[in-house]
Amino acid sequence: MKGKGNYIGELEELVLLLVGILHDDAYAVSVLKEMKDQTGRELNISAIHAVLNRLEEKGWLSSGMGGATDERGGRRKRFYQLTAAGKAMLDEVKGQRDQLYNQLPAGLTYSLSI
Repeated sequence: MKGKGNYIGELEELVLLLVGILHDDAYAVSVLKEMKDQTGRELNISAIHAVLNRLEEKGWLSSGMGGATDERGGRRKRFYQLTAAGKAMLDEVKGQRDQLYNQLPAGLTYSLSI
């Protein structure tokens, strides 16, 4: 799907949605956990980091560092937020999917075998 010369893949779309769902608690590990909980997909943390970085480069996410915590050995988390451009991309993707879905014939029966 395309918007202003940028394309969004399925994994990017899912991560963008999950960051929006997680809102103020969206950081790499929480996105990874939510991905497994919501979709059953298991990814490694480096894949999530790569997608988060790519989405931020495209302007669809912004990020900032949270405070250091003892449970993380004094390390800080990078939190992500959906930008207005990111929300607009999700709206565009949803609109395109809905438009296609709505063209399925009503009352269509589907074969259970090939």
